[in-house]
Amino acid sequence: LFGAAAVLVVLLLVDGRDLLDLYRLQRYIDDPAAAYQAHGGTWPQLADVCMGCHGVAGNSQHQGYPSLAGQPARYVEDQLRKFASGQRANPHMTPLAMSLSDAERARLAEHFARQAPAANTSFEPDPQLREKGQQLVSKAGCAACHGERLMGGQEFARLAGQGVDYLAAQLDAFASGARAGKEMAWVVI
Repeated sequence: LFGAAAVLVVLLLVDGRDLLDLYRLQRYIDDPAAAYQAHGGTWPQLADVCMGCHGVAGNSQHQGYPSLAGQPARYVEDQLRKFASGQRANPHMTPLAMSLSDAERARLAEHFARQAPAANTSFEPDPQLREKGQQLVSKAGCAACHGERLMGGQEFARLAGQGVDYLAAQLDAFASGARAGKEMAWVVI
């Protein structure tokens, strides 16, 4: 018995660090795997490819990419369909959307609709420009489609918390006709 205990002590001294590292690695793998299971399945998940541009859980902190968290599912699904069909053009989104089935588009849309929108902390607006923007939003009646707090609804995008560069690019695209949208045509002219 003493000999077996001595052998065990020697093995722990020699391989103890490796066993501890193996235990840590197993925990490192198990914890994210449990989180993935809680959010709809094993790794990799369909939404993982979106993280590079649209941020963790769809909350982009880049002013040029839209946040998808909290976007109405119907809106996201419709935009993915438009990218896939060529109605909307983007060198990254078009091939990605084309590779998705209708069921995958619906699943992604539902996933992002369930995510809680986070504040856009990577941009601090000039107070005077912010006030001017609020006046323009009020004058243009943006809340009629995008909701009182601009959180979107049904087929209308959530504008609250979106990056300034992304919003400016979309308004320019509507104004130039590069992005079609009969609802927006009169606003940007």
